[in-house]
Amino acid sequence: MEEFIGGLWHRFITRAATRSYPQAAVRLEDIERTAGILFRALGGDAGLRVAPAAEVEHGARRGWLARIAHAGEKVAQSARDSETLRLPAEIALFPERSLNRDLYLWLIAQGAALPADGLTADNWIAANQEASAKTLAAFPGFASRYRRLVAAVLAERPNPARLPADEAAAEQAIRQALAEPGSVASLPAARKPPTPVALWLYPAPVAIDRRESPATPTPAENREGAGKSTDATDRRRQAQREDMPDGSNGLNLPFRAESLLSFADYVKVNRGHDDDADDNPARAAADMDRISVAQDGTDTASKVRFDLDLPSAAQDDRPLASGILLPEWDWKKQVLKRDVCSLTVLDPRDAPPIALPSRLVRPARRLRHQLEALTPARRWLKNQPDGPELDIDACVRAFADRRTGHSVGASGGYLSCERRERDLCCLVLADLSLSTDTWVSDEQRVIDVIRDSLWLFSEALGATGDPFGLYGFSSRKREHIRFHRIKDFDEPTDDRIRGRIGALKPGFYTRMGAAIRYSTQILAKRPESMRLLMILSDGKPNDVDHYEGRYGIEDTRMSLNAARQQGVRPFCVTIDKEGQGYLPHLFGPAGYTILRNPAELPARLPLLYAQLTGA
Repeated sequence: MEEFIGGLWHRFITRAATRSYPQAAVRLEDIERTAGILFRALGGDAGLRVAPAAEVEHGARRGWLARIAHAGEKVAQSARDSETLRLPAEIALFPERSLNRDLYLWLIAQGAALPADGLTADNWIAANQEASAKTLAAFPGFASRYRRLVAAVLAERPNPARLPADEAAAEQAIRQALAEPGSVASLPAARKPPTPVALWLYPAPVAIDRRESPATPTPAENREGAGKSTDATDRRRQAQREDMPDGSNGLNLPFRAESLLSFADYVKVNRGHDDDADDNPARAAADMDRISVAQDGTDTASKVRFDLDLPSAAQDDRPLASGILLPEWDWKKQVLKRDVCSLTVLDPRDAPPIALPSRLVRPARRLRHQLEALTPARRWLKNQPDGPELDIDACVRAFADRRTGHSVGASGGYLSCERRERDLCCLVLADLSLSTDTWVSDEQRVIDVIRDSLWLFSEALGATGDPFGLYGFSSRKREHIRFHRIKDFDEPTDDRIRGRIGALKPGFYTRMGAAIRYSTQILAKRPESMRLLMILSDGKPNDVDHYEGRYGIEDTRMSLNAARQQGVRPFCVTIDKEGQGYLPHLFGPAGYTILRNPAELPARLPLLYAQLTGA
């Protein structure tokens, strides 16, 4: 009974203290496509990605009801740095849905107008006002929206008359800055920070790395395959890197011996962390203000995928001496570093020949019939100067022209048989990273979908006669890039190739730029005039070192540009639900497709190939 009454009280006081309108909420994922297009249309950096912002404690004054309910302590503050534009995962600030959507659009415009190097604690007030004035001057259509938003925001902000003098002065300055952007140079000092301004962006959080030693591979990285994983990337979270506690002072509690009244038993406990795995680690992490990331050298039964504000691992750019050496683009220095990546080509092992799985026989037969139209066929050319047979129609026309007195030119009167060959080849590059171990249904993981796709693709292309190769890749830092050779162009599709596909397993990470560069080298040796590079991926480029975020995206973009310069046509097929945020920057508006249902990939891949090759 006590818990029931407590639950009722908690729900009542929370609803009374929370000033939001869930019925009018707009989620970032609902306008994700619009956000990316608008940001770039307004002059924003095309390489930036739009991502949910982390909730942080703001420290501003709250009403007594909010303090009782412990509500309103955190807020998702919009921010921008050199890699990401962070927006709230959901906006429910106003009772009208149109106003909440307009607030998203304004924050996008504000982010596009801010300086490229981001905001700092010293300049963010002036920079936001400057960006507002710049946006209103360049795009007058935003003026009416901005006035409505300012009026709605001011109605939700605290009344200066009810605040202490110092906080009231800061609040009045904020109101003036919103009404007249550029009129306030800085905020007056106050004991508490002001209530967050929904129309402004804030300095991006500083990534913290407190480790004394570099990261070492975990057991999950040293083996292929693991337990089920959980996706918790719905919003960005505050995080920091830490060294794993040594456990030497796990439970040292100071106390006064004379205050110890009695004891029943003594248990020697020295525990630096909880030994029992949490049943729902994603839910536990959601309750943390800041997530500390460390490596303890052990493995867990499950994995959780987070979007964290973490600094990149330390990097070095020493040239390597072994393996197939490849360059890498450093977008911060704007230079192509030579021989900094080492790629190793791996031939399949433990891959006995197998037949096509029975569940795929029928789909494979259907796809072969659909792609038979691409098979080179014989074609008779009429009115030729020579050939094995007479062109009866041409002969009749010539005879009729002579009898009617018309002049007859030196046109041909023969039929010539010509075989039209398709002058193209295709290389399929599959992402075999650790993320492919994620379950997409109760029966299949991503890697299972990729296997089925490669099986059906190889069976379907057998009907066209087009040369094709199958390869996969994964990586663990720049020194260990693994390039799996599944099928070379000159190998026939048989049980041996099917066995190699069946033996594919999840690898490590996704250093995509190096894999694309080596695939381009393979295609450059092909004699065909059209060379297609189809990339199968489930996420954006990343690795365990500095190869993440903007760095990985820009390196991949440069590798794709180099491929196009050598006559290779790249095309990406992805199941990444966030792909709309970065794929246009990499492949262009027509160079990719996103499959919302991963199970569609096996059947869609051969049909996409037919569309791309002009069927």
